[in-house]
Amino acid sequence: MKKGKRYLSIKNQIDNSKLYDVEEGINLLVNGAKAKFDETVELHVRLGVDGRNADQQVRGVVVLPNGTGKKVKVLVIARGDKAKEAEEAGADVVGAEDIVSKIASENWLDFDVCITTPDMMGVVGRIARVLGPKGLMPNPKSGTVTMDVKKAISDVKAGKVEYRLDKANNVHVVIGKLSFGTEKLVENYNALINAIIKAKPAAAKGQYIKNVVVASSMGPGVKLNTRF
Repeated sequence: MKKGKRYLSIKNQIDNSKLYDVEEGINLLVNGAKAKFDETVELHVRLGVDGRNADQQVRGVVVLPNGTGKKVKVLVIARGDKAKEAEEAGADVVGAEDIVSKIASENWLDFDVCITTPDMMGVVGRIARVLGPKGLMPNPKSGTVTMDVKKAISDVKAGKVEYRLDKANNVHVVIGKLSFGTEKLVENYNALINAIIKAKPAAAKGQYIKNVVVASSMGPGVKLNTRF
């Protein structure tokens, strides 16, 4: 695919044979921002694990200190007092069997995160085939199946992100917007990479973090130093 002049201009400033220190690498992205919209910045990490083995899975959540820059639309599936708690805590949509039926019959997915209470998992399970492939299925490990609905909503709105392996043993996570500037993006990067390091499986052998790249929506990737 042919790349535009802006992309090539930024790419020419990046030395692909070099591993940049975090601040320097992110600064290249920030200074190269010329798109007409506020680009998202993503972190891509290749890990030295084999995700086909259950004891080498890497998954967790972390609240980024500066958020993601994205307004997150939260759906809460709950009944009674927990539904009321969700509404008061700022959930965008609250429902129970009614919302499950809407998702099942209309394939309605106008939300970014789904939170539910443990007692509702039997009902939510009916739409697992719809939510699962979209990465929207609530899970206790990500804090989205909980009785503390208020805290779950607060964390998500504050910038909680989930990281998990894909089939190629990579992790891809948004760490903010270019408008954050270098300092805030570095803070978010450090919070996320430290969480990934702490999540290293005991069964993992050899070099754990093999490759780290940061990239903006419209720009090329920058390879970062992986010495931790």
